[in-house]
Amino acid sequence: MRPVNQALATSSRRPPAATIQRHPPADAGGLPDTLPEILRRVYAARGIRGAEELARSLSDLIPPHRLRGAGQAAALLADVIEAGGQILVVGDFDADGATASALSVLALRAMGHARVDFLVPNRFEYGYGLTPEIVDLALAREPDLIVTVDNGIASLEGVAATKAAGVPVIVTDHHLPGAQLPEAAAIVNPNLPDDDFPSKALAGVGVIFYVLLGLRAELGARGWFESRGLEAPNMAQFLDLVALGTVADVVPLDRNNRILVHQGLQRIRARRCRPGILALLEAAGRDPARVSAADLGFAVGPRLNAAGRLDDMLRGIECLLADSLPEARELAAGLDGLNRERRRIEQAMRREAECLLDGLGEDPAALPWGLCLFREAWHEGVIGILASRIKERHHRPVIAFARAGDGLLKGSARSVPGLHIRDALDRIATTHPGLLARFGGHAMAAGLSLREADLEAFSQAFDTVVRERLGEDDLRHRLWSDGELAAAQLTLETARVLFDGGPWGQGFPEPLFDGLFEVVQQRVVGEHHWKLVLRPADGGEPLDAIAFNAVATHPRMPERVRAAYRLDINEWRGRRSLQLRIEHLEPA
Repeated sequence: MRPVNQALATSSRRPPAATIQRHPPADAGGLPDTLPEILRRVYAARGIRGAEELARSLSDLIPPHRLRGAGQAAALLADVIEAGGQILVVGDFDADGATASALSVLALRAMGHARVDFLVPNRFEYGYGLTPEIVDLALAREPDLIVTVDNGIASLEGVAATKAAGVPVIVTDHHLPGAQLPEAAAIVNPNLPDDDFPSKALAGVGVIFYVLLGLRAELGARGWFESRGLEAPNMAQFLDLVALGTVADVVPLDRNNRILVHQGLQRIRARRCRPGILALLEAAGRDPARVSAADLGFAVGPRLNAAGRLDDMLRGIECLLADSLPEARELAAGLDGLNRERRRIEQAMRREAECLLDGLGEDPAALPWGLCLFREAWHEGVIGILASRIKERHHRPVIAFARAGDGLLKGSARSVPGLHIRDALDRIATTHPGLLARFGGHAMAAGLSLREADLEAFSQAFDTVVRERLGEDDLRHRLWSDGELAAAQLTLETARVLFDGGPWGQGFPEPLFDGLFEVVQQRVVGEHHWKLVLRPADGGEPLDAIAFNAVATHPRMPERVRAAYRLDINEWRGRRSLQLRIEHLEPA
């Protein structure tokens, strides 16, 4: 397979048809009878078997002492704090790294330590992680201790350089480790092979939150707060940042992460959160009182990420650190502008990518199973989003590449269920030594770099590995439905019950239902979206519905449809009503 880099043409390729598949019946016997029946059904389909798995209290969090290395890191931090030393936080340029950086600075200050600063690499100048180049910048600030957040587990050279300079490093990360670990003073990562921490899904911001919980306990045991007349900070005040970083990084919402996200959302809804988060919600037109995990993932996260994608994540962290709403609003307005520019660039890149795919022919079977996409002018900061969009449309692993200078390409990979993308890259690195300059990541997302001259060889190797690990059935786009709802269940109250039953997100998906409807009214809004009035086929009242970006795939609306939908609460001029958010339509 040759890298897809053909001349542009008018895009005509249709994505593979989605199929609606219902969750098999699941036993809800272990769930409380007091739960609404619709929630018992939905929870059972997600593998929830007992009330303890639904706990959302902070007292139900896995305790910090169970996270390997957290106690050691807390002791090292406490030593430097007692000595009045300078602590430098080195973050990442995405929303997880930004929230982790802001959390570290704010929490350390709240614990009475003012000598704390942060450094976040500019992706276009220094790349990802604690590189030797970033170490030079870091050492210029004369730190007594460096703490990495959301990075560092693969920074072998950078940690070695800081150690040689006599500055210890605490690595806090959640990315999968390689065969060799950095020689850090302490490493905290739930994905270390010998760490039995029950939640492997912690985001980077979650890892440093656990370290800071341990630090507060360590300082308390040493009498730090009492000796200085300080009150130990309530760490719950930082859960808005933990929730935002966790959702934006698309890590699975296992039981522990659901607690962190739920508690953070509760604080945001009560407006007891960072002014920067309120300002970003305002810029996105979201009501903080009704904020959901989806709002963090699709409204706040992209605006924060836009700083790291197009400019410098320093701007995003400054927004999160802002002390007042007016200051935060000014910074959020700038981030909103960057996000609009990011969307413009992304749309142009998507059109080019689809044209590249058209060059392979109309037959979907002609597409490589593992797609490698590259054009010389693509923006390095947007290739991750591009890979996600193409993966969603064609339902196969995708790596989008951009030039990174010095003859290198930087790639951003996104996968589908069934293929662990980081393991796939590791397999290529093992079977083709020297082909990859570097790589790292998770099961569903990864980053890599290679020589531009090696792109064709890598593309062939990637497609081969994907075909070894997936079957044709894995390339089919399935929408997993929670079944039908009777007309009597299509109510505002059902929507409220489901909203309150979250947080929903990666690995714990928002409930999706399907059914047959008559199309009573239809009109196009915003050029790309269908605004509909649907009547359930088994009778009942007409219902408002919206199908975003559906005009291109359904230029004409049939009289009768089968729809996969979620229940939404629409608010207009102070009035709340039920709205179906259509995820898939097909003629019935």
